[in-house]
Amino acid sequence: MSTIHKIQNGIYLVIDPSMPLPLLLQKLEIVLQQGLSAVQIWDNFCNTENISTLISSICTICKQYKTPVLINNKWELLKQFDLDGVHFDVLPKNIVSIKEQIGREFICGITCNNNIDVVLEANRQQLNYVSFCSMFPSTTSNSCELVSFETVQKASELTDLPIFLAGGIKPEKIDLLHELHYNGIAVVSGIMSAENPVEITKQYLQKIKAHL
Repeated sequence: MSTIHKIQNGIYLVIDPSMPLPLLLQKLEIVLQQGLSAVQIWDNFCNTENISTLISSICTICKQYKTPVLINNKWELLKQFDLDGVHFDVLPKNIVSIKEQIGREFICGITCNNNIDVVLEANRQQLNYVSFCSMFPSTTSNSCELVSFETVQKASELTDLPIFLAGGIKPEKIDLLHELHYNGIAVVSGIMSAENPVEITKQYLQKIKAHL
């Protein structure tokens, strides 16, 4: 296994496995060519016929572009596939035991809302990044409360971990985030559901690079 242990600045793409696999892989590859910081496989597997084929196919494509692949919540899959890490919606209480069971280095991130204690725990557990959700109303992040800008500002004072922002962030809304310190934007439907994902990806990258 050739595992990537670091997450870069930029676009953190979350992909929905319920999308037809041929279309998903086609869109994923053309977006990867633009440069992504990471790809996360959302654990929305209810309509997925062959999870093994899906995960293996995504990992194979992403390795060609040296882009890390993370699984959402289902950390056990790191023992079966060439995944680079796991993103938790809620940090498990047995995170130390999980690390021991996986038995290798991996990227680990956590979703944060307005509870700054989650950021402090991410520091204590030596995670690799935090992601705030949701910055704006979003159809794909409807389970997340809206995060205040003050929370993100406070987090940037308390941690050196990379900070990603998620939830309803379209390219035209990135300018509204100019006062915040962050390393990248997490995007779900904003790219993969777009008619022209390459053009949208370029718009995101242009805005993010201007900020960084």
